[in-house]
Amino acid sequence: MICWPDSEMIRISNIVKEYHVHGNTNRVLDGVSFDVGATERTAVLGKNGAGKSTLVRLVGGVEYPTSGVIDRQMSLSWPLGLAGGFHGYLSGTDTMKFISRIYQKDFEEVRDFVMDFSDLGRAINDPVKTYSSGMTARLAFGLSLAIDFDCYLVDEVIFVGDQNFHAKCRYELFEKNPDRSLFLVTHDHGIINEYCNSAVVLHKGRAKKFEDVEIATEIYNVL
Repeated sequence: MICWPDSEMIRISNIVKEYHVHGNTNRVLDGVSFDVGATERTAVLGKNGAGKSTLVRLVGGVEYPTSGVIDRQMSLSWPLGLAGGFHGYLSGTDTMKFISRIYQKDFEEVRDFVMDFSDLGRAINDPVKTYSSGMTARLAFGLSLAIDFDCYLVDEVIFVGDQNFHAKCRYELFEKNPDRSLFLVTHDHGIINEYCNSAVVLHKGRAKKFEDVEIATEIYNVL
C-alpha cells in the first residue's frame, strides 16, 4: 500500500456535484472520496459524461462542490486545457505579465519559457479572444509550467497541436520533473501505463481509486 505524507496531499472527501438545468437536477458526482499524494501521478478514467472534467475543475477550484470538502495541501495548477480562464481582451503578453505578478515570478523568465514552449510567435501580442482553442491551450499550458506547481491538473491538453508539441508536453509533464504530482484525464492507455502510478475510475457518479493501474484500465474497458 502506498502511504503519502499528510502534509503534501489532496484529500477529496464525499464530494457531490449537482447542476440544475430547466428545473431538473443532474447529479454528476455522488459521494466521491480519495486522496492524491506527493509525487503521485493519478489517471482519471471514465466514459464520456462520467464527470472527469467536472472533477478536475472542482479539484482546481474553478467550480465548487454542492457538498463535501477538498483539502489542498499542495500548490495546484489551473486545469490545463481550460479555455475560459483568461481575459479575452488581454494579449498573450499582457496575460503573461498578469500571471507573473500574481505568482511573483520574473516576467522575462516566464515570457522566455512560454514563447519557446507555445510557439505562438507574433500572435502572443494579439488579444486572447482571437486565439483558437489550441492556441489558448498552448498559452495556458506554457504559463502553468512556467510557475512550477506541486501538482498539475491536466485535461487532455497533451493531444492539442502537432507531434512536436506533443513531445514537448510529454517531456515537461512526465520526464523533466519526475517528483511532480499529476492529476491526469486521458484516454491514452500508453501514457497511463507508462507514467501513472494510480488511477481513479468514474462511473455513474461514483469513484474508485486503484493503486494498480492495469486493474483500473481493465475495469474501465468493461464499463
